[in-house]
Parts: sequence; structure tokens; C-alpha cells
Amino acid sequence: MKLVQITDLHVASEGEFTHGVDVRQNFLDIIQAVKSFAPEHLIITGDLAFDTANEEVYRWMKSHLDALGIPYSVIAGNHDTSSILAKVFQLEHHFADGDLYYKLQLGDRSLLLLETSMGTVSAAQQAWLTKELSAIDGPALVFMHHPPVVGGVAYMDTNYPLRNMGEVQAILHAHPHPVYIFCGHYHVEKMICSRNIVVHITPTTYFQMKWQQPVFELDNLKIALREIVLRDDGTVESTVVYYEGNKK
Repeated sequence: MKLVQITDLHVASEGEFTHGVDVRQNFLDIIQAVKSFAPEHLIITGDLAFDTANEEVYRWMKSHLDALGIPYSVIAGNHDTSSILAKVFQLEHHFADGDLYYKLQLGDRSLLLLETSMGTVSAAQQAWLTKELSAIDGPALVFMHHPPVVGGVAYMDTNYPLRNMGEVQAILHAHPHPVYIFCGHYHVEKMICSRNIVVHITPTTYFQMKWQQPVFELDNLKIALREIVLRDDGTVESTVVYYEGNKK
């Protein structure tokens, strides 16, 4: 089974200042790249909105995603508003108590999609995650916006981490099999292993950051997607592919 993940699209309103980056063209380019991979499913892990949620922007994005003809799922990032996202993408049946989270069943694979838009995983989600992991007799796949570990990106780890990552790690570490996490938020490409957890931080379709710096510093304007191949023997293969971004 082949999946594609994209993250941190930061699509703005027409004419909105986006630091010289043509985020709308980046979005259009990356979804065409997604189409060329012909995945069974596309997963978008948050920050669809540029700075704050915008229903018109979400509807513009949805029209182009629908036209791809590829099934897709979305979750919220810290620049999104989950209630608006759920309304536009017709996910209100998964929206409860301010959180948009759900299980995505693809054949015999259960993918767990979490909500971290407020910088935490809520108590209700933690209980749900514990229950869902207990039903998976083998490796688990989790998609979320924030990494549930310290990512080695000084600026983001200091200023915008998942604030209750210790609680989340305890749940993930309790799973007796590997847990593969696919996330974004940090605007870099990273992989972090913590016991049975393997965290893949996927680069964005906006800009990439210099991960070594304690203050924000832009690295480059390349954009990226992640191809994820789930093999029948349980192997999980993951590859990041970069493309040139667009300046205004």
C-alpha cells in the first residue's frame, strides 16, 4: 500500500503577504506531484492555513484536492481551527469537544489521526489512543501535526513543542510493537527513534528552517512530500522527495 503525506501548506488568501513565497502555486504544484505517485491515500498533517483559519482558503484547497481523484484525509495544525476544518472537509462526525481526531481504516491497516492544534493531545484523545493501540496487534501508524518527541530543532523545541509529550510518549511506549509517527510542524526533515517509537518529521510545502539555530532562520524555499510504502511483511518504507518552490 502506498500513501503520501504533505504538511504545513500555509495557504493564504489571494494577495496576502507570505514573505515572498507563492504558497498557492506551491500547493498546486505539490498536489500534482502527489498525483504522479498514484497513492491509495493522501494524508495532510496540519497547518493548511497560512496564519489563521480561513473558510474560503479551505474551500479553495478542497476544490483542488477533490479534483485529484485520490482519497485524502486532513487533520489540524496550530494555525488551523478544527471546527472550520471539520465543517469544510465534511468531518464533523469526527469532531468532538473541540478536537478533530479519528481512525482511518485502509484495508486491514488502522491509521490513527490525532489533533494537536492547541499544542497538546487532550485527555479524551489520550484515552482513545490507548484504546485504539490496544486493538492493534502489530506495528501502529499515527499521524499528527506536532512531533511527540524533542526533535533536535532548537527554535521549535524551545518555543513550539508538544507541551504534554511525556504523557503521549508513555502511551506510545506502552505499545508492544513499533509505532511509526508521521508529523510536520518543524519545517525540516528529521527522524527520531525513542525505544519503539520512530518519528518521521516531514518538511513543508512553504519553506524549510535551519534546524541548528536557536532563533528562527530560513534555510531554503524547497517544498516536499513524503511517500510511505506499507509492505505486506510489515516493512514501512519512507522517502522524502523535494521540489523547487515558487517565489512571488
